[in-house]
Amino acid sequence: MVELENVTKLYGKVIGVNDITLSLSCGAYGLLGPNGSGKTTLLNLLTGQLRPTIGSVRTLGESPRNNPEFHRRIGYCPGVEGMYTNVSGHDWLVYLLKLQGFRRREALSLAKDALELVGMTSAMHRPIANCSRGMRQRIKLAQALSHNPEMLILDEPLNGLDPVGRHEISLVLRDWINLGKSLLLSSHILHEVEAITPSFLLICGGRLLASGSASDVHEILADIPNRIRIHCSNPRKLAELMIHVNAIDQVGIDDETVTVVTRNPASLYAYLPDWIEGTDLRIDEIHSGDESLQDLFSSLMKIHRGQQ
Repeated sequence: MVELENVTKLYGKVIGVNDITLSLSCGAYGLLGPNGSGKTTLLNLLTGQLRPTIGSVRTLGESPRNNPEFHRRIGYCPGVEGMYTNVSGHDWLVYLLKLQGFRRREALSLAKDALELVGMTSAMHRPIANCSRGMRQRIKLAQALSHNPEMLILDEPLNGLDPVGRHEISLVLRDWINLGKSLLLSSHILHEVEAITPSFLLICGGRLLASGSASDVHEILADIPNRIRIHCSNPRKLAELMIHVNAIDQVGIDDETVTVVTRNPASLYAYLPDWIEGTDLRIDEIHSGDESLQDLFSSLMKIHRGQQ
């Protein structure tokens, strides 16, 4: 599906993508990274909108740059809006499909089907200027799907959607994957990607840090200390109980919070029920650094730099 060989993209002295070599077989993948990490630059390289400064890019076995036949094989949802606002979503899709070579009658049918698929049946003839941000996002997704491409490349496709809309579009994308089609979806929100596909790539600072499933990444991080914050009724008492646990490397107290550094969070969690049973100790909140995508990237960056 994707082949990158020593790909670097420079914007003057700024590095957008930094020496990425990658081969992905056909399937569904999430591209995860903080804002400004290089996700959009990488997608623009894969769709041929950008030319690499160094290295080579092949998508679906072809060079994507200035390749109309290739562009008919992919559906692309950009992160920015570029629609004519004085026309309806339906007319906009018909226009794009005709540009791809479809006859008007077929374009009318395909546009209607795609808009119905993304939940825009009742508003497909509304001017885009009068559509909410979530509706405009659905129209963008519909145009990516309308010509039934082999592969979808989606840049933050759930932005602007409410929770119900995010769920509905996630179901649409899961159905797409179940048809055996390929998908590359970028996001900075881990659980959004996990709701659609278990396989993902982690990118930060223009570098590919890891790839695989969530369990693969957690295995990489297994020996890295995990920082856990526990908000409780008696932090001093909880800290005294913790210092006798071998799995805990460090314990600190701050107001009503105990901060623990451990390489084995599961062992700590196993002790907690016994500590609070039959006592006045009350635990209100537990926050694990492992739940934060930014902390995950920070840990991987430290590995990359040889700091852990």
